[in-house]
Amino acid sequence: MTRVGKYRDSGQAFPIYITVVAGLLFLAFAYLAVGQAAMTRSDAQTAADAAALAAAQETRDQLAELWLANVLQPESWQPILEGKVPVESSCWRAHELAARNDAHLDACAPDGTLSYTVVAVTDDAVGDSIVPGTEDQRATERTTAVIDPLCSFEPIAEDSGGDVLPRLTCEGRDWELEPEDLTDLPGPEDLFDVHLAD
Repeated sequence: MTRVGKYRDSGQAFPIYITVVAGLLFLAFAYLAVGQAAMTRSDAQTAADAAALAAAQETRDQLAELWLANVLQPESWQPILEGKVPVESSCWRAHELAARNDAHLDACAPDGTLSYTVVAVTDDAVGDSIVPGTEDQRATERTTAVIDPLCSFEPIAEDSGGDVLPRLTCEGRDWELEPEDLTDLPGPEDLFDVHLAD
């Protein structure tokens, strides 16, 4: 009788074991689904960040080129350095960078001249998982990149003559600009900082 009871106890434990293993497998697949979704969101965020930064950097370069073209006309510096001049849209660069990161843009727009906001959507879906209805879902992320002017200058006196340019100060560095020798000039990264909005 003891041996029969022993086998009966073993038979009762087997369904519990199966249930526990099935539960553990379900949890493993659930964690995998969460991981897939998190990775897709991360891909979307990477694409959005790269796209927004690319658009802002392209605009920064346009502003820097405009400043260089007008370096001998200091009266035009202030609006250029403050981004208060018209420039061409840089959303084309945002689209390029999104595509390089396996995504596309649902939206891209300048907020004035000195920032860009983009919405990126991943090209690849989350994929097969145990969560119904998620197979075709794509991640969407929104990012804004900002252009910060770094330079300031004191306007020159009207009686100083036409052969004098203001001293340009950019993040603690002074640029003494000589009209007759314009070989050492600040670059785009000296004039403007580009970063993601906080």
